[in-house]
Amino acid sequence: MRILVIEDNRDILANVLDYLQLKGYSVDCAQDGLGGLHLATTRHYDLIVLDIMLPGVDGYQVCKRLRDDARSEVPILMLTARDALEDRLTGLRAGADDYLVKPFALSELVARIEAILRRSSGGKKHQLKVADLVYDLDTLDITRADQPLKLNPLTMKLLAILMQKSPAVVRREALEEALWGDDSPDSDSLRSHIHQLRQVIDKPFATPLLHTLHGVGYRLADKDNDL
Repeated sequence: MRILVIEDNRDILANVLDYLQLKGYSVDCAQDGLGGLHLATTRHYDLIVLDIMLPGVDGYQVCKRLRDDARSEVPILMLTARDALEDRLTGLRAGADDYLVKPFALSELVARIEAILRRSSGGKKHQLKVADLVYDLDTLDITRADQPLKLNPLTMKLLAILMQKSPAVVRREALEEALWGDDSPDSDSLRSHIHQLRQVIDKPFATPLLHTLHGVGYRLADKDNDL
């Protein structure tokens, strides 16, 4: 599991990082809102721990941008010294999944993270659908216009990511991170898999679903009008 921690207090950040890594999580960090927003939109994370009081762009804005602009559904746990009801409600309205007030025990932080991840996993859709393209996550059957499609395992994973984010654009860096982690192959590998995917899900059909935003990334959508 990969977690992003966005926190400007260096002592808190160091303690959280060390503890999460001891618990077996892979952790990245940022100390301001813009840096955290950049990481959150260019890499794949299973959960984000987000402080509210950040320099520049605060946690509320980061959360709202991820939900509204990036259309990200990654679970978000907010950290703050503010414990007023209205502050908690503001965080939840911005799209946070849970709220932890400082000071907190690291054991409680991990318990909250585990609970959010359990809920997130249990609430995932078992079927992804974009236009007439359907991916059954239980049976791993993929169809378009009721015709069965065959993909290799890596291309299936690529398709799942694009369908989960549809109709948003997924950046190349985020796709490479999700597919290969820190061991990304050469830059042509993603392009090759995109080509294979397009040959299967688009070439035999009249309407293309897989669109390229040159220099940025890719998206799955039934219309290309927004690009």
